[in-house]
Amino acid sequence: MEIIREFALTFVPLFVAMDPVGNLPIFLALTQRIEPKHRRHTIHLAMLTALGVGLAFVAVGKAILLLLGIDVADFLMAGGIILLILAIRYLITGKAIETEDVSASETVGVVPLGTPLVVGPAVLASLLLLIGKYRIPIVLSSFVLNLVIQWVLFRQANRIVHVLGRTGTDALSKIFMLLLAAIAVKMIREGVLTVFG
Repeated sequence: MEIIREFALTFVPLFVAMDPVGNLPIFLALTQRIEPKHRRHTIHLAMLTALGVGLAFVAVGKAILLLLGIDVADFLMAGGIILLILAIRYLITGKAIETEDVSASETVGVVPLGTPLVVGPAVLASLLLLIGKYRIPIVLSSFVLNLVIQWVLFRQANRIVHVLGRTGTDALSKIFMLLLAAIAVKMIREGVLTVFG
C-alpha cells in the first residue's frame, strides 16, 4: 500500500506538470506540415530527448544543488515560484511557451517538443523535488509512465482533438494548470515553513 501511495504522490504532480493533454494542440501546430511517417519519427525523437533530459537532471540535479550550497527549502520556493509563473502565464495567455513556426525543422523533435514542451522547467523542478522526498525508483517509474502516456497521446493526437474538440482540449489543459498552480503554492508554503518553522 505504501508503494502505491508513493507512486500516486509522484505520478500526479508529474502528470500535471507535463500536461500531456494540453500539449496536444501545440504538438499538432508544430507537426502539421510533417508527413505521417516523419511525424512518427519526430514523436520518438521527442520522447527520447525528454527521457534523456529528465534522467540527466535526476542524476546531477542534487549534485548541482550541493555544489552551489542550495538547500531543498530554497529549491522548493524557487521551483514553486517558477511553476506558479508558468501556470499563471498559461491561464492568462493560453500558452506556456512561445510556439514559433518550426514545424519544417529537422530538430523539432528535440526542441521544442522533447524540451521544453514535454520536459520543461515544471517537470524538472517536480522531479528534483520528488526525488528528495520519495524513493528514486518510484519517481523514475512515474516519470517513465508519464512519458508513455504522452507518447500514446501524441500518436493519437488527431483523433483525440477531433473527439474533444479544441474547446474541450483547452478546458482540460486549463484545469491541469489550475492544479499545477495549487501544487506550486503548496511547494512555496512548504519551503517557507522549512526556513522559518
